Amino acid sequence: MKNLNEIKSNMKTLYKIILTLALTVLIGCDTEEILVEQSISNRTATDYFSTPSGFEDLSKSIYPLLRPITELRDLTLNGTDLFSSATAYDMVGTQQNTSIETYGPELTDGDGSVKDFWVFHYKNINRANTLISRAAGVEDPGTYTAKMEIRIAEGKFIRAFCYFSLVQQFGDIPMPLDETKSAIKEVTRVPSAEVYTQIIKDLTEAEAVLPATASDYGRATKGAAQHLLARVYLTRGWNFNNSLGGSSADFNSAREYADKVIAAYPLVSDYKDLFPKKSEDPTNQTHGPADQNAKNSEVVFAVQYSGNAITNKLEDVTSDGGNNSHSRFGGDPGEFPGMRGRTSDYNRHLGDHNTLPAVWRLFDPNTDSRYDLNFVEKVYAVVENLNFTPAPGVDPIDIEIGDVVVEFRDWNNPATLLTERGKDVGGNMDYAVINTDEIGTIDQSNYHGRNKTPMMFKFWEPGIPYGDAFGQFDHPLMRSSEAYLIAAEAIVKGASDGSIGSAANYYNAVVNRAVGATNAANMAADPTDLDDLTTKSYRASGAVTIDMILDERAREFMGEGLRWYDLKRTGKLIERAKAFNPWIGGLNYIKEHHYLRPIPLSEIDLSSSDVAQNPGY
Repeated sequence: MKNLNEIKSNMKTLYKIILTLALTVLIGCDTEEILVEQSISNRTATDYFSTPSGFEDLSKSIYPLLRPITELRDLTLNGTDLFSSATAYDMVGTQQNTSIETYGPELTDGDGSVKDFWVFHYKNINRANTLISRAAGVEDPGTYTAKMEIRIAEGKFIRAFCYFSLVQQFGDIPMPLDETKSAIKEVTRVPSAEVYTQIIKDLTEAEAVLPATASDYGRATKGAAQHLLARVYLTRGWNFNNSLGGSSADFNSAREYADKVIAAYPLVSDYKDLFPKKSEDPTNQTHGPADQNAKNSEVVFAVQYSGNAITNKLEDVTSDGGNNSHSRFGGDPGEFPGMRGRTSDYNRHLGDHNTLPAVWRLFDPNTDSRYDLNFVEKVYAVVENLNFTPAPGVDPIDIEIGDVVVEFRDWNNPATLLTERGKDVGGNMDYAVINTDEIGTIDQSNYHGRNKTPMMFKFWEPGIPYGDAFGQFDHPLMRSSEAYLIAAEAIVKGASDGSIGSAANYYNAVVNRAVGATNAANMAADPTDLDDLTTKSYRASGAVTIDMILDERAREFMGEGLRWYDLKRTGKLIERAKAFNPWIGGLNYIKEHHYLRPIPLSEIDLSSSDVAQNPGY
């Protein structure tokens, strides 16, 4: 065996030979060819976006802002006949609440919710405009041309989507159609009718190009453009204040486009399959995060989320990343007995949007699957709470894990006897029993805690980390069940019967999916009278009315971001908000000018031109 010194000497010789060969090869090569440097980091946006790969990346930028836009619920849910951030309904008339949702003095052009709505929509419009404007600069697209045309159509769809939301909220609005590359001080409000014309133009052009199935799930499709066209034509047909350029022909167009969606996107058989699956008892939870059938036949277009908070995170958004709809609806069980704070057992319920008591009375609790999905009827202990005293002077009880601690009784089956009530109010039961007419009116006590409203459970996801926005639920912006109700509403307003018949046929298709074709579907005859237990069927047996459609849209799309638009479109905002929402009815601030929001003060202040404010603000 060679000694160590000999091995080292041989290795040095080998290194010298290798180095000599390398230098010989280098000297014999074209040094210009070897030293060419390609700087990727110094490329400009114009250079990058002019390539097919860069333009493809640019096309992805129009979708992420749909997440914070979907979270701007203050202007779409509260202040309607369904939701309020208030819970103390007994204080109506004695506490002068001036919150934005009551349409009181705080609803001004300086309101943050109004500004955010304006800013985020125009941010996304500029991204869409950038995509559309830069298409002409793509060099030698070759085989990418056909795909590039689809991406342009996606930009037109997103632009139309954002303009449709803005024109409904604000009326006449600025309507830039080109990329904004520098500050523009001149602001001109375009008449609403012109905005609707542009929206329909964008969507019609998009429909002609978009594929039936997207190359990447979550991109806009032909069906999404058709669904939005159905909404737009229906809304223009109502012709708010004769300002939208609408006519009776729009209702036929709405029904025709709704039929296209219905044909392409069949309803799923079970309504519960559309939303995250969960057990109402967290101590017997058999489901986990993202346990949902997101890619089902009924969802036409949805906002995409994932389990990765980094990919969900956005600029100007302070949430944890991901869908926050699980945490924004009332009420919070955290201070009930048998609870523990800040855990994923019931996760977080901030109560930004609490369901109004009359809304329970729109459902048949015995047959309607949407009632069971939307509302938690029983709250279960997740920790032991031994020797708990329900109320002063009442003997303590032992609460074990899995015991019911609060029951919210169905509106049609109130607890009327003490044998059915909890010991906290002198009854026999070891848990609190709260009737619909008592929601929000029971005095503070150890037993009931601070939030005495049932949880709106529709979007709740089990097993996700505690926090505001860790949800993985793909929030649906368009479902084909809406197309049925769009068709029904259009026929009520004068459109001809459609592919499945009359308005009643379309309407009952949605009711029967939730209730069953042979089951009773009985709601309260007067939902706003919380003591009245008389009922009426909400299955159509004759003529369908606009109020029937609004009731059914409330049941079907609760919390999905459509309600303010429904009431605005049909002219029912003031009537129904005052009847269902005790804060609005009691304070009586709401007026006709509240059918439009104020133009944000920041927009007016920054403009060099004279931007007229909407009347009443």
